[in-house]
Amino acid sequence: MAEDDQTAEAKQCVAGVSPVVATAALRTQRNKKVIKETTLLREHAELQFADELEELGKVDKRQRPPNWRLSPWAVMTYLMGGKLESGFEVSPKYIGDRRIIEIAIATLTTDRGLLLIGVPGTAKSWVSEHLAAAISGDSKLLIQGTAGTSEETIRYGWNYAKLLADGPSMEALVVSPLMRAMEDGKVARVEELTRIPADVQDTLITILSEKTLPIPELGEEVQANKGFNIIATANNRDKGVNDLSSALKRRFNTVVLPLPKTVEEEIDIVQRRVESLGRALELPAEPPALEEIRRIVTVFRELRSGVTEDGKTKIKSPTSTLSTAEAISVVNSGMALAAHFGDGNLSASDVASGIIGAVIKDPVQDKIVWREYLETVVKDRDDWQDLYLACREVS
Repeated sequence: MAEDDQTAEAKQCVAGVSPVVATAALRTQRNKKVIKETTLLREHAELQFADELEELGKVDKRQRPPNWRLSPWAVMTYLMGGKLESGFEVSPKYIGDRRIIEIAIATLTTDRGLLLIGVPGTAKSWVSEHLAAAISGDSKLLIQGTAGTSEETIRYGWNYAKLLADGPSMEALVVSPLMRAMEDGKVARVEELTRIPADVQDTLITILSEKTLPIPELGEEVQANKGFNIIATANNRDKGVNDLSSALKRRFNTVVLPLPKTVEEEIDIVQRRVESLGRALELPAEPPALEEIRRIVTVFRELRSGVTEDGKTKIKSPTSTLSTAEAISVVNSGMALAAHFGDGNLSASDVASGIIGAVIKDPVQDKIVWREYLETVVKDRDDWQDLYLACREVS
């Protein structure tokens, strides 16, 4: 019997439970854990890539900042991928400019917060999650920014039952993810910072500059331990967002995550994410052909840039973002259609509705743009006739 099993059994025996019952209970607990792990729709990064983080930890002999699980070199390898001395292959989590990730990691070794900004679908949240997982081993210290995000969500709240019964005390506090990160010396994440009202955003100023969270009701404060930092994300294309104050901007190092530079880079991103999501969703479809992904990515890139791939024809751009994330969604939706209502192979008819849904956000303006593109670009490409006919049929 394993040592931990024996220890658990001994504890149960002391409590008056027989070894047989104790062992059975332990097995039941483990079975529940296995079932939970295998039925999760999406695991947190530190669990999904636990083997990679473990292997990196074994070979990582470089200096680590206080409370970091890995050195900056190992964090970079985790994000960008690579082959370790042991022969273990680390998968890339971000495909793009290496220097951007180096700047992001270097920022987190200092006392300045990191602001990841870019158009939708540029992997801001993805990078944020994986940085937190690699640095702190915990990506769950998250505040989701919305128009309804209050100051209490960022600072702390109160357990009103305890507050009314015993009055203000540390035990009556409801600790926020940010306060927890300060106490534990970990990285906290704030998603969609510009969606939070401006006066609530500025709650972060004291935390970022003084590394302290005052609790004036108790005359106390929580001071951040080494390793604490904040990664915030912001979308620079959303309408009606709240601009950051100059005081808050000064306390962040801003890193802009761009759209993929080349069509090959974007195809690689889409292919990798689609394969990963296909496994997680257990879609009984064949992996999509590279050429089908290439056509979707090409459509999105041409409409985004306002010019065809060969640079010969100018076209109008729709109001939609047409990000890499949306291309991934189109392929996944098409795979689901192919798996459950087709022959299991992704075809033009499976992706046509997804493409049109991604392009046409404004039912008047975008529909005109799409129809012009369909008739002047898609129609004239000999190897795209199936896509042309499928899109005509849907629209």
